[in-house]
Amino acid sequence: MLTSAAKLPEPFTAKLPIPPVKRPSRSTGDTDHYELTAREASMEILPGLRTPIMGYDGIFPGPTIKARKGRRTVVHYRNQLGVPTVMHLHGGHTPADSDGFPTDLVLPVAGGSGYADQAVGGTTSAGTRDYTYPVNQRAATLWYHDHRMGFTGPQVWRGLAGFFLITDDEEDELPLPRGDRDVPLMITDRAFEADGALRYPAMDPHLVSMPGIDAAHMNGAIGDVILVNGAPWPQLEVEAVRYRFRILNASNARRYELTLDPPAPLTQIGSDQGLLAAPVEHSTITVAPAERYDVIVDFSAYPSGSKVVLKNGDGNVMRFVVGRAATDDSAIPARLSSIEPLPRSAATTRPWMFRQGKVTSMGEETDGWIINGREFDPQRMDATPRLGDVEIWRFGSDGHHPVHVHLSPFQVISRNGGPPGPGDHGWKDTVDLSPHELVEVAIRFDDYDGRYLVHCHNLEHEDMAMMATFRVSR
Repeated sequence: MLTSAAKLPEPFTAKLPIPPVKRPSRSTGDTDHYELTAREASMEILPGLRTPIMGYDGIFPGPTIKARKGRRTVVHYRNQLGVPTVMHLHGGHTPADSDGFPTDLVLPVAGGSGYADQAVGGTTSAGTRDYTYPVNQRAATLWYHDHRMGFTGPQVWRGLAGFFLITDDEEDELPLPRGDRDVPLMITDRAFEADGALRYPAMDPHLVSMPGIDAAHMNGAIGDVILVNGAPWPQLEVEAVRYRFRILNASNARRYELTLDPPAPLTQIGSDQGLLAAPVEHSTITVAPAERYDVIVDFSAYPSGSKVVLKNGDGNVMRFVVGRAATDDSAIPARLSSIEPLPRSAATTRPWMFRQGKVTSMGEETDGWIINGREFDPQRMDATPRLGDVEIWRFGSDGHHPVHVHLSPFQVISRNGGPPGPGDHGWKDTVDLSPHELVEVAIRFDDYDGRYLVHCHNLEHEDMAMMATFRVSR
């Protein structure tokens, strides 16, 4: 774990910030356009100190983009940073040219031609790029973040992440909490230098070449400060009613075991890719990096004035202070959505083994993370599914690996030959693998052909070559 040199605040002294909702720069009959700029800025994250960040629109988290199913979203992206970036809509059902392949670089506006050799098998854009998202998918809590090959970990750590929320008619018709009672919670961990700068274990602090990471952090960068929406161990005042919390683990490597203290149910209504078929009640939820849980907490179960802590094991995440009773017309329906199981009878089965191994970095062999015995090569195709096919993908692991598949959501069908786990319900795009575990998922490749990724979403593992490319063909 990285230990902060800065003086840290007492928990629950900061107010929970809510990321601002981005307004379209213009809208046409079926399309909303957004202007989004990645730039350097500084923020007061710890009291009395300024923290330099890389931020979408200069803030962390970046602004929330709210999209509507059936309305195309176009993000006109501008890179004013001093390094290349790649924007990926995590969970987006997206054409390949807008998916954010890690070598499709957006170079800095002010120069950047010297980075063109990093676009191995990819493309370069001079300062700007348009990302087009058809949004032909169900309501869900998605997020966008940097995906530059070899640098995703340090660039997300420095702030390049934000929410992307999709709504639709099905969800609108349900009596779920809305407005100020529908709260996004981006949970991250960070560490800080004495002057407030972010501490990250990159061997190259300027991020000019492959950054590398020291051996003590091979399992990923983990900090000693928990941030929620960019604030350390914050507090939120709530009324004694139901609230919906859109929980996103945007940490590089840390997994969370979330509970409420005093205890109360965390009623899950949604997963990575939207509503479950029916609500699932948990006392604890395990959230791996990149996973999302939509949960409802009923604060009317607590007396007014109660202080309810969201905990990670024995540690704190944030606190809720329960206020007065209020009118609450929300409910948790017994049925939320219909989820039809994917057919499996004639499906091709593909194995994907995630483990530690040797990789080549800057011409030298070093320790890294590999899939099926091979390090990432953006020009090699490791699978070639056909458009419309259903396949069974079998993920195996030697350690903790949150596996993310681009393009298509999947359904978890088994763990170690048994039933799915308690967090495997509904449509997923990221699945948590424990050491020496075998997880099978069913996935259908719909709508878009082209080149996509399957990779570990421990960002340091990803940067150390734990990615593979697949091409969907017609």
